[in-house]
Amino acid sequence: MPSGNRSPLNAEEFDRLFQQVKNWGRWGADDQLGSVNLITPAKRKQALSLAKTGQTVSLVHNPITDKAEDNASPFEHTMTAPGFNMDTYKVSYHGYSHSHMDALCHILYKEQTYNGYARAVVNTDKGCTKLGIDNLKQGLITRAVLLDIPRLKNVPYLEPGTAVYQEDVEAWEKMSGAKIQSGDVILLRTGRWARREKVGPWNVGRSAAGFHASIIPFIKARGVAIVGSDAASEVTPSMVQGVALPVHTLLITALGVNILDNHDLEALAETCAKLKRWEFMITLNPMPVTGGTGSPLNTIATF
Repeated sequence: MPSGNRSPLNAEEFDRLFQQVKNWGRWGADDQLGSVNLITPAKRKQALSLAKTGQTVSLVHNPITDKAEDNASPFEHTMTAPGFNMDTYKVSYHGYSHSHMDALCHILYKEQTYNGYARAVVNTDKGCTKLGIDNLKQGLITRAVLLDIPRLKNVPYLEPGTAVYQEDVEAWEKMSGAKIQSGDVILLRTGRWARREKVGPWNVGRSAAGFHASIIPFIKARGVAIVGSDAASEVTPSMVQGVALPVHTLLITALGVNILDNHDLEALAETCAKLKRWEFMITLNPMPVTGGTGSPLNTIATF
């Protein structure tokens, strides 16, 4: 799809795009992995070759324990007496605060998950019967590319509500020299955490910078395996009339692409700029909760 495209603008155009790009059946009628199928043994070996210095950078934000406009469900950490040498963690991680990965059973469209499974079959009170986060128990190693759009635009961060389009990504590829390839993870830095540090928390669910839904055909054409960002990967408000989470729905439900939400890409951006290198090896190891709709994790970049 050409640069400058702004479709879909409404629910009808969204549905048409969903049907055009969906990967249902691409890797078989019983597929549980979606675009992770693009991370082949050869791709993993390519990623390993990027670990030249051994320097590592965590890409997650420490769990936030204080309630805030962007953290309706704070992470709970309680110590256990006597001795206080044991503790308990409690977290409701979906939302706009905690760094996590979405499983393919997390988002549905017209009562169906990725690959056309019915909600009644997959989503139960005991967990997802298909497409759960436990399908990624073996972990993921692949190449990743940072898309530092604030650096492209020479600003410290993007203002909430700023949409990122295909032409922005192509301009960043030209500027950075890091071209998106099949099996890659792409990480969109909007500067959300830099802005939060400067001006304080705000309601990210209502107003955030991120991808516009028109980016999806480009993501499919490039063979992107996983998409992540420092917020929820999509611009809010969505700019698609009548559709609340178009990017999540197109990525997870149509393409079968897992999403990394609320990652902290500030240290990564500094490291990439210092090394003048925006490609690196990435490792992802979610908790293999049987039937889980996602998982917190510690995502690591290795240079």
